[in-house]
Amino acid sequence: MINKDINLVELMQKYPDKVNILMEAGMHCLGCMASQFESLEEACMVHGIDIDDLLAKLNEKAED
Repeated sequence: MINKDINLVELMQKYPDKVNILMEAGMHCLGCMASQFESLEEACMVHGIDIDDLLAKLNEKAED
């Protein structure tokens, strides 16, 4: 299960099929330097994305 504390790089490495969900949510700078150090929650705050909605989408797809 993906949680709000996962590092963005770790998320992309463990779940490469989830990158499209992040992009659709508005997180278009996944390759930027900050993504190496940010948690999913921190990135959501920077981009104005609701963390709970995004986690629901990421984990819903994870169960398929």
